[in-house]
Amino acid sequence: MSQGLIPVTILTGFLGSGKTTLLNHILKADHGERIAVIENEFGESGIDNELLVQDAGEQIVEMNNGCICCTVRGDLVRILGELAAKRQAGALAFDRVVIETTGLADPAPVAQTFFVDEDIGMHYLLDAIVTLVDAVHAPDQLREHHEAQEQVGFADRIVLTKTDLVPMTDILTLKARLMRMNPRAAITDASFGQIDLQEVLDLRGFNLNAILEIEPDFLTDVDHAHDDDVSSFVFRETRPLDLARIEDFLGAMVQVHGPKLMRYKGILHIEGEARRIVFQGVHMLMGADRGVPWRDGETRESRMVFIGRDLPRDLLLQGLSQSVAPPQVTH
Repeated sequence: MSQGLIPVTILTGFLGSGKTTLLNHILKADHGERIAVIENEFGESGIDNELLVQDAGEQIVEMNNGCICCTVRGDLVRILGELAAKRQAGALAFDRVVIETTGLADPAPVAQTFFVDEDIGMHYLLDAIVTLVDAVHAPDQLREHHEAQEQVGFADRIVLTKTDLVPMTDILTLKARLMRMNPRAAITDASFGQIDLQEVLDLRGFNLNAILEIEPDFLTDVDHAHDDDVSSFVFRETRPLDLARIEDFLGAMVQVHGPKLMRYKGILHIEGEARRIVFQGVHMLMGADRGVPWRDGETRESRMVFIGRDLPRDLLLQGLSQSVAPPQVTH
């Protein structure tokens, strides 16, 4: 991970999706790392921490009672700050942090903490949001609970659990639905919480300095209508964009439609810029950074994916198209 920052993984998923089982697998795996766990349980007191592997020399379990989507920012900043201070003082030794949210949580406030708090940004790097999806109950949960849809929409990686209990045809149908909702999150399977840790750690899915590539396989058939409130679409443009125009347009859009824009991310081909501009946002918070240079002879193309609820798609596409840089006048 870049600049020696402590990588953070947000582990989310609806109630009963298997988060604690997966977390135990991560803690017990032979990876040689010490992992600090920040666990959130809905209600006055939680029991999940009692279900976790306990090894004082390897893991730190911090409880944060109460709904994480209501109280998270202050509590999470405080806990992360305390952990970083103890680590610097030599009182604690850990290599990464895993935040397990309650099954009823919207991951957005957790992710936003890493955008808005400078002290946290000095010590931590949000690596990815990993969302667990229960293959048995997901069709009903996605239909009945907005939180389940939010968790899918925010995911950098989706992990399907309980696939051994579901016919393959149903799994393929569910995967197609998840891809329509969030085309930028790769989907992998876990059996009884067992998964290759490379599938959930060090994904760099939330790192502005990482090279973003939107996999073509996830862009197929993402635009047709379906029943989920959460949907997505992709904008592509080979003509260079004008940086000032697109900043003004997107800034105005997030002021009005920010609550609907759950995640938006992409690579921008900017007029006069030799490097890719890597861009992303969560609701009303967005940022950009310079990525790797465009290669000689490479087709330069802006590719952006927008994921959200009741997206103003036509308005976004129109404004993005109008952000194309004017033709260069030669004398």
